[in-house]
Amino acid sequence: MRFHQEIFIKNLKSFVQNHPMNTVKELDHMILYDDLIVGFVSTNDPLFEKFKDEKIIGEHHFLPNEWLLEGKTVISYFLSFSEKIRTSNHIPSLPSSEWLFGRIEGDMLNMELSKFILQELYSIGEKSIAPSLDPRFKVVNRKSNWSERHVGFAAGLGTFGLSESFITELGAAGRMGSVITSLEIPPSTRPYTDAYEYCLWYRKKECGHCMKRCPVNAITSDGKIKTLCSAYLDMTKKKFAPRYGCGKCQTNVVCENINPVKLNATKI
Repeated sequence: MRFHQEIFIKNLKSFVQNHPMNTVKELDHMILYDDLIVGFVSTNDPLFEKFKDEKIIGEHHFLPNEWLLEGKTVISYFLSFSEKIRTSNHIPSLPSSEWLFGRIEGDMLNMELSKFILQELYSIGEKSIAPSLDPRFKVVNRKSNWSERHVGFAAGLGTFGLSESFITELGAAGRMGSVITSLEIPPSTRPYTDAYEYCLWYRKKECGHCMKRCPVNAITSDGKIKTLCSAYLDMTKKKFAPRYGCGKCQTNVVCENINPVKLNATKI
């Protein structure tokens, strides 16, 4: 059976939009995700080797073919949070209930989407694996052996920001996932060369709103202080269990739901 990228992406969007888990009954049937974008990159792309550099991720980061020997393509996707989730979190300090549901229940739907992609590829006879669902997937000291953000960068979906959020054409407020497959799919165009190209702070030293948004001042002009961010997230785990999160640096900022560079945005 022949693979059609446009039909494939349309099927993914339909799966998410029509899935019962995309509606949160507890919050007046709130929608979790309103759209998604998909990118493709060859497993042989030289960026994957670069990710093993300690200055980028580290040696512990698996190559695509370490996950799936027969792998030829990595499929990366970004799910954008609905306007209700994003705007609810415009408040300062503690995360909104809507954001917490998006973070946890949203990740549950994210996993279901990965499973759906695996089924779609299996139906046409292709081997595939979702690293985040694989028993070999590990996160140690908040460092994983498969970074969805870096994979998204390789697949042409976006670049990083000052807060280390991932800025896409649909903005930064959302979740990511990926699947490695034996199917050879033409790679997406990577419309940037720099890892921070979509961040106005790194481009022009303008914006920097995420610094003001952080409730614990973990974001500075030099980047993120990860220990402060981690400690705050740990606090939310205790306060809001079984949910946790923050997302202040991804909401009420210019890159919340757009690529600010493409819109020629220069100031908050």
